[in-house]
Amino acid sequence: MESLLIKGGVPLHGEVQISGAKNAVLPILAATLLTAEKCVIHHVPDLSDVGFMGKILSSLGAQVKIDGSTVTVHAAKIKGHGDYELIRKMRGSICILGPLLGRLGKASVSLPGGCVIGTRPIDLHLKGMRSLGTKITIEKGYVIAKAPRLVGTELFLGGRSGPTVLGTANVMMAAALADGLTIIESAACEPEVIDLANFLNAMGAKIMGAGSPTITITGVKELHGAEHEVIPDRIEAATFAIAAAATNGEVRIKGARADHLHAVLDKLRECGVKVERQGPDLMVKRGGRLKPVDITTLPYSGFPTDCQAQIMALMALTPGLSIITERIFESRFMHVPELARLGAEISIEGPSAIVKGGRPLSGAPVMASDLRASAALVIAGMTARGATQVNRIYHLDRGYEKIDEKLKRLGARIERVEGE
Repeated sequence: MESLLIKGGVPLHGEVQISGAKNAVLPILAATLLTAEKCVIHHVPDLSDVGFMGKILSSLGAQVKIDGSTVTVHAAKIKGHGDYELIRKMRGSICILGPLLGRLGKASVSLPGGCVIGTRPIDLHLKGMRSLGTKITIEKGYVIAKAPRLVGTELFLGGRSGPTVLGTANVMMAAALADGLTIIESAACEPEVIDLANFLNAMGAKIMGAGSPTITITGVKELHGAEHEVIPDRIEAATFAIAAAATNGEVRIKGARADHLHAVLDKLRECGVKVERQGPDLMVKRGGRLKPVDITTLPYSGFPTDCQAQIMALMALTPGLSIITERIFESRFMHVPELARLGAEISIEGPSAIVKGGRPLSGAPVMASDLRASAALVIAGMTARGATQVNRIYHLDRGYEKIDEKLKRLGARIERVEGE
């Protein structure tokens, strides 16, 4: 199993190109199942999760062609039964449920897996499908769904931790081919939801209000093929911005969407990082002595939970006391013991991590527990004295396109090696 060996102490300098958004491309690829015509998707990142989704689409009968960052999907004839082993490995695979119901009126999808960052039930997905007239049972690890006729409705998709992004996507895709009007209240407002809606509308759907808490879908009889370019990955952009600040470097982040990053950029500026918008790019550099900040993760447009681990690594280097409160996932502090191996002083009090920053970090072997925890450990390792070995980096490859190569071009001393 591969690991990353990092020799710290080198500031990052140069420019990095941001890839397409992982959290946008997976439901967009799933949405190609809604039409028998060919769809062409551009700016697709080279990620293991994207590879998994391609295999899932192929297992359903679609023809999938990958040419660099362009993926062509032709789902002329498909079946409603997904590959159990493929789907259960990736949580994002649940987003095939809506398209299969919309297109075929039936679906058999295994319960999905993914990162171990706390309970992420699919109850809101199932609630949405039932509201549209679907009969659902759980049998032998499968979600068995049947809906000879989907009927538009008004439904509330808010959950304990706020709206559901994938649940909103799933309902939008199914409702696009339902009879009548569907209104989603407490819909997720993330840019990835808007990107999916734009793709669906390009296919002939009638969706209004994406990006707001109320989304209206007027069902149509059929959808056609379309061409679409995926938005840049705001979490990747944020990760590189935090890495630039942590290493005391200066990095131009090309293709970043600053309008998708308000909460992150606000906190970086608050802690003393200089962030300048230059057209579609961001220039990020350390502005001097870092200052501690308090952060609470919230649904969009609040501070994203997917940046919580990375900002914690930065706060571990920042003199003073920072409090980071996690309001989305209850188990998303699994990186804390690993950061402590590097010398970080962090204590957990309920949903909050109290970070006493300012001590220099020193390299050590660490274990990645999930995708964003992996990124935090890489950032910490680049600032630590000596060598840090980050094990189980398959998590990183799920959501960051060739992150080691991009960091190396910025001057980082980082290598892939065989590890635990």
